[in-house]
Amino acid sequence: MRALVQRVSRASVSVGDERIAAIGPGLLVLLGITHSDAPAEADRLADKVRVLRVFADAEGRMNEALGDREVLCVSQFTLYADASRGNRPSYVAAARPDHAEPLFERFCARLGAARGRFGAAMAVELVNDGPVTVLLEV
Repeated sequence: MRALVQRVSRASVSVGDERIAAIGPGLLVLLGITHSDAPAEADRLADKVRVLRVFADAEGRMNEALGDREVLCVSQFTLYADASRGNRPSYVAAARPDHAEPLFERFCARLGAARGRFGAAMAVELVNDGPVTVLLEV
């Protein structure tokens, strides 16, 4: 399981003309799931995101965790893209939807995250704060 975690001032996700989720200051998480991932990985990664110290403390150092800030999570199978053999990425390492969707939902629920629509073509808008972007893997 992989997560690209971005500290944001705000972020939103739309499907077509409908905005389905939006957050203020917090984290935008792009979540990729592979075949071998199980509920334990979803829980462990969600817990890691919750305690990731990427927010400024009173002295301006990145030393605070998520706290009461918001999270927006978007499924992102392309985090498992493999372009090592040419110019067209292969996505064979990404889990099939029937395996990935329950894990995506579990991850989001554990974080209390707003979410995009699993499997939909989405427009994600964000204002990256910092910018701070961290790649996590379990």
